[in-house]
Amino acid sequence: MDLLNAIVALLNFVVIPAMAYGSQLALGALGVTLIYGILRFSNFAHGDSMAFGAMVTILVTWWFQSMGLSIDPLPTALLALPFGIVGTALMLLATDRVVYRFYRRVKAKPIVFVMASMGVMFIMNGVVRFIIGPDDQQFGDGARFIISARDFKTMTGLEEGLAFKTSQGLTIVTAVIVVAALFWFLNKTRTGKSMRAFSDNEDLALLSGINPERVVMITWIIVAGLITIAGVLYGLDKTFKPFTYFQLLLPIFASAIVGGLGNPLGAIAGGFVIAFSEVAVTYAWKKVATYVLPESLEPSSLVQLMSTDYKFAVSFVILIIVLLFKPTGLFKGQSV
Repeated sequence: MDLLNAIVALLNFVVIPAMAYGSQLALGALGVTLIYGILRFSNFAHGDSMAFGAMVTILVTWWFQSMGLSIDPLPTALLALPFGIVGTALMLLATDRVVYRFYRRVKAKPIVFVMASMGVMFIMNGVVRFIIGPDDQQFGDGARFIISARDFKTMTGLEEGLAFKTSQGLTIVTAVIVVAALFWFLNKTRTGKSMRAFSDNEDLALLSGINPERVVMITWIIVAGLITIAGVLYGLDKTFKPFTYFQLLLPIFASAIVGGLGNPLGAIAGGFVIAFSEVAVTYAWKKVATYVLPESLEPSSLVQLMSTDYKFAVSFVILIIVLLFKPTGLFKGQSV
């Protein structure tokens, strides 16, 4: 019985949260990978663009809620999500036309794109804070749990309860669907194959008649979908706060680099490596240890390697280790 309780505690506090968080990081890292693989620069405005998409979705969600529109037991934000994706796509396309397009035409070095994206990052951060404010914003509604800890205890008779939040289930299911759709698009459609060809060899792709501006436009639209979905799911699972999305830039980039920058499979793997590492290192293992160890060996401390306040340091350390010993990442990067 104690072993079952330990497994439930592990699922409740480590496995399920890490699966949900890893799915969010994977979607964000896929956006980083597409931009790097096709547009060939690291977009530092990625986190704040994610916040912009989530903000648009939240504003539409509030509007729907004020009119009494809902899809209970699911969150109303799912109804508003398409509006958020469209708004983010328009913003990214406008940013590309105003900022990045010029640098592409003059064939600027990647560092110039990076510096330009940092400028966009600060502007986007200010815009989001100005419109929706710097504080936490709650927009989740519908059923909070698929199964609550109390119901689980009643059903199983175990001492430990398993709470599976609706937002966590939505995140995992949505991530699987989105990733499957993206891989089908990249591998089976003519446009997806054009994007892969452009990523592999730009000059050869141009000689083959591929329109580079069309590839760029489609890339930004796909990225808008990925980051808006990731941002909304993160907001539903945790909370929406503009500065949090700025902080997410580090674990998202770490996910993309650890997996192999430019490799979609690597972005997904990297997302889960970072997520499980962060959750495992910052979790207090005392409860699990108490269930599985003899009474004489039960720990008196929390058995927590690092406070949750420093969870982003975990992704930073993993990033440094990977860059030192395997710079190409778990999967060979630089190819969509």
